[in-house]
Amino acid sequence: MSVWIWMVLGYLCGSIPFGLLLGWARGVDIRRHGSGNIGATNAGRVLGRRMGLICFGLDLAKGLLPVLAFSLLGEREAGFWGALSGMGVAVSAMAGHILPVWLKFKGGKGVATGLGVMLGLWPVVTLPAVVAGVAWVGVTWFWGYVSLGSVVAAGLLPVLAVASGVSQGLSASEIGVYGVVTGALGVMVIVRHKGNMARIRSGTEPRVGWSRRGERPSA
Repeated sequence: MSVWIWMVLGYLCGSIPFGLLLGWARGVDIRRHGSGNIGATNAGRVLGRRMGLICFGLDLAKGLLPVLAFSLLGEREAGFWGALSGMGVAVSAMAGHILPVWLKFKGGKGVATGLGVMLGLWPVVTLPAVVAGVAWVGVTWFWGYVSLGSVVAAGLLPVLAVASGVSQGLSASEIGVYGVVTGALGVMVIVRHKGNMARIRSGTEPRVGWSRRGERPSA
């Protein structure tokens, strides 16, 4: 299939609003509770930790699966065009999560889905995604803010992706694709967390219960 068809499929897969669907299954519209976001963090706050983890896994899978399917089944070329087409499918899945057409382009913040698409871009971006994921866990545990961990991980990813490409001896054009596109994805995640950063500065952003600090300041 044409890479454009794969990109459309990636967008449609990424646009499945699992957080909203899980809430509806419980008789709750999570857009009307907590932060109003349909992602895993708000699903966990509104529906409980177990449902939040399920939502995180599903959001990760909807990013991972289209990228993996394209790598295994698509006619992916080697070199620059292969890197560009793979990243195109990845960006499409991310766009589906952040800007789902079904919800008037008001979706999640892209952290779990972004991790999924990066894990699927084997081998160049997979290890950087794992390292960024570890950084997310560490920052979130230490300071208690999921949003802060997400921003740090998003900022680290393009640097790690470029280093990974260099270590694997890729051409400058391939490294450029991975660096630019992971940087763009990182910017998307950071911009989506602008409001969270403002709440951290004002002291009204809630901390997660499993963090080192664990308390939840009143908003």
